[in-house]
Amino acid sequence: MNDDLAALQARIDRTNELLQRMLAEVAKTPSTHAIFVDAGYLYAAAGRLVTGTEDRRAFDLDAEGLIEALIDRARTIFADSRLLRVYWYDGARRRIHTAEQQSIAELPDVKVRLGNLNANNQQKGVDSLIRSDLESLARHRAISDAALIGGDEDLVSAVEAAQGYGARVHLWGIEAPEGRNQAEPLLWEVDSQRTFDLDFFKPYVSRRTAPAYEPTASRPSRDDVRFVGAQIAAKWLSARGREALVELLPGHPYLPGSVDQDLLVEAEGLLQYSLRGQADLRRALRDGFWEHLQTQY
Repeated sequence: MNDDLAALQARIDRTNELLQRMLAEVAKTPSTHAIFVDAGYLYAAAGRLVTGTEDRRAFDLDAEGLIEALIDRARTIFADSRLLRVYWYDGARRRIHTAEQQSIAELPDVKVRLGNLNANNQQKGVDSLIRSDLESLARHRAISDAALIGGDEDLVSAVEAAQGYGARVHLWGIEAPEGRNQAEPLLWEVDSQRTFDLDFFKPYVSRRTAPAYEPTASRPSRDDVRFVGAQIAAKWLSARGREALVELLPGHPYLPGSVDQDLLVEAEGLLQYSLRGQADLRRALRDGFWEHLQTQY
């Protein structure tokens, strides 16, 4: 009998030891966040805020620059967390990517998910995609925090599903010129709310006009753009010094929104070529910028 009790006690001790190890490993696992963007809401609200219209045909959205800015802001808000990815939800006829959606899908750390677009240019099925992803990621403990950019009341069920598995959902909104552009039940349901103002969106939304630069006889090569990125980095480092470099390095490979926007504008001026919508050239530009800075550290 004593032998049986001793064996049972040994098994209990072993189980407790394994449990303690597991809890210790869980404690060391970094928190993870993801950003969920309802593109229909973003285009409409940001377009109205900056240009006075919700019609996508009337303005240009620098999606790549805006996504970088959102990632940078999330890094500040979720300081002890790592980014899983950005989920970008939009509508397309027969769920076939447009050229713009394809360029967004090619960005690092971005997953484009498409619902349908009906004859009235209304998105269908996007809310269910957001709910499916939020619920699945929360259920599998893939995320601890979700930043949700949207305003539709139909998203309430997505929030509830994620919260039911322990994830915290943070609603990010866009300043409305008048009233609100997010449903009250959605505001009540989330764990926190944050609103981005006109100054945040101004660098990324502009009325559609003639291109700022006429295309050159030939599109610049990636090596040409990379070299320009290195040139600008040398100028940036000379003006700001090594202390600014030390602050910038932990964010690699991402640049703060203001730095990224200044880099783009200066590069376009040097190249006399618009890099808007040129995802591969924008990556080459950043690569050149970072490569020079890292050689100086």
